[in-house]
Amino acid sequence: MSSALIIIDVQKGMFPAGAAVYKGDGLIFTIQNLLGKARAAGVPVIYIQHNAPAGKPLEYGTEGWKIHEGIKPRSVDVIVQKTTPDSFFHTTLDKELNKKGIDHLYLAGIQTEACVDTTCRSAFGKGYKVTLVSDAHSTWDSGELTAKQIINHHNGVLRWFADVYPADEIEFAAAQPASEMRGE
Repeated sequence: MSSALIIIDVQKGMFPAGAAVYKGDGLIFTIQNLLGKARAAGVPVIYIQHNAPAGKPLEYGTEGWKIHEGIKPRSVDVIVQKTTPDSFFHTTLDKELNKKGIDHLYLAGIQTEACVDTTCRSAFGKGYKVTLVSDAHSTWDSGELTAKQIINHHNGVLRWFADVYPADEIEFAAAQPASEMRGE
């Protein structure tokens, strides 16, 4: 089984002064640790970058659209552009995963109840094994629920579609060369 770490929409526009995503600094720290583990094991990292319409915080090409400086991609990482909550819908994600022989996705990112939830369910529906990193996704308070309640709820509900573990329990297996995966 070959894995990839998928980081969804962790872009500067999700961290506006005074209105940053819930526990934003902790989220960045947790994702940095996941990136370190993934890179040490040779596991591919794929960033999902949302392209929002003009005037929105993630408007394509603006400062807010850029990936957060705390988790900057490396030249070997893949960046997939999207315009909907589903990281697979009208994107190159499935093609990139198939090209690399990846069948197990570790999900982290923003926004718990939208892009993380939708991508998790979509990946499951496409036959991927999915692991949701329970403390590596975040959101904002809504009218009736706190961000913490939303995150906890989704960590419970998404167990139907994914294994759910905190980052400190994630151990990436060393990536196998494609020739070994094919039995050559």
